[in-house]
Order: sequence, then structure tokens, then C-alpha cells
Amino acid sequence: MRLLNWAFLGGLFLSLAGPAVAGEIFSFDQVRAGLKSNRIHLVDVREADEFAVSHIPGAVNLPLSTFKAEQLPPPSDIPVVLMCRSGRRAGQAVDVAEAAGRSDVGVYPGSMIEWTEKNGPIITGP
Repeated sequence: MRLLNWAFLGGLFLSLAGPAVAGEIFSFDQVRAGLKSNRIHLVDVREADEFAVSHIPGAVNLPLSTFKAEQLPPPSDIPVVLMCRSGRRAGQAVDVAEAAGRSDVGVYPGSMIEWTEKNGPIITGP
């Protein structure tokens, strides 16, 4: 059995090992740790104008309106994690990826709302 996460008492630090499982849910802490260690590919499916206003450092923008699973990073041992503003569009993008045969794509349902509430770093404006 492949081990994806270790949870330690006193906090939720999760290490990532191996690709995501289709629809796997990633927490704020997992995304933050994955970005810090270059162990996730974070894909923001908000529209380009939303992404330009503010986005998470390290995220790439693939808007849901033109989203195709072929645009995602190729399958590897680094998980692809989808996010948006609230999690709704990211969930739709996971469905598109799964329908295209991708079984290695997860979702960060907290997305930008949670990220900013928890004071995660962001890049703002032009």
C-alpha cells in the first residue's frame, strides 16, 4: 500500500510521496508544504483576469473556461493539485481530468478563500 501522508501530533504537517489519487483532497498545510519543497504542481483554474489580480506563488494558470487535461503537467511522482477561488471550479476541472483518463490529479478545496484567510503568501496585481 502506498503511503501518501503522515500526520504528526500537535499539527498537521503532511509529507507528500507519490502522485495524487484522482480527486484526492489536499489541505492548506499540504499545499503550503508541497510548494515550499517543490513537491506539488499547483494549477489555478480561475480565469486569467482573476489570476492576474492575485495568485499563490508557484501556481500556474489554466482557466476552467479553456481547461483541457492535456495542458496539465505530465503524470509523475509529483502530484498535480487544482485550485480556484472557492473550490467549485477546481472540482469541475478534476472531473474533466478524470474523464480524460487522468487519475493523478487532486484538489485543494479551500482554494484562494482559505489561503488568504490563513495568510498564505500571494502575488498581487500587475
